[in-house]
Amino acid sequence: MRTRLAAAALPLATLLAALLASLLAGCATPVDDPRLMSGRSTVAEVQALYGMPTRVWPEADGGQTLEFAQQPFGTHCYLLRFDAAGHLAGRRDGLAPAERARVVPGMSIEQVQRLLGRERTRVHFSLSGEDVWDWNVEPPYAAMWLRLNVHFKDGVVVKTTEILVDPDRPHRNF
Repeated sequence: MRTRLAAAALPLATLLAALLASLLAGCATPVDDPRLMSGRSTVAEVQALYGMPTRVWPEADGGQTLEFAQQPFGTHCYLLRFDAAGHLAGRRDGLAPAERARVVPGMSIEQVQRLLGRERTRVHFSLSGEDVWDWNVEPPYAAMWLRLNVHFKDGVVVKTTEILVDPDRPHRNF
């Protein structure tokens, strides 16, 4: 009797372990997904898991970077770098605090787009001559939204700002 119960429990335990693993993998992002392996995973494998990228950036060495932007509502932009052979070489969240800090005055629009990914909105201010692009980013407080603003003048970054937004009153900034 014990042998039958143990044999029946093994497939159930295996099934539960597989179910748990698939649920956990479903929560993974392209940056922390354990199914993706540097030097081995291919563009086709990434697209099978995450769909078509929002943009593909060609790289000087023959590789490419796939951009998976979540704007206008999300707070991440996953950028996966592939070498010339099509294997995963690196991955990052372009909207992580360390990446946002890399935006500095003098950068071009393309440099900012390659770093942060697709923006949420673009607004032109005719009196100042500035174009201000913004991105939703992870807020420091759960009850607020945070927006990163990059101010361009003549196609070049002049400054960045961050604005806290009350989700109950999205048109009032702090």
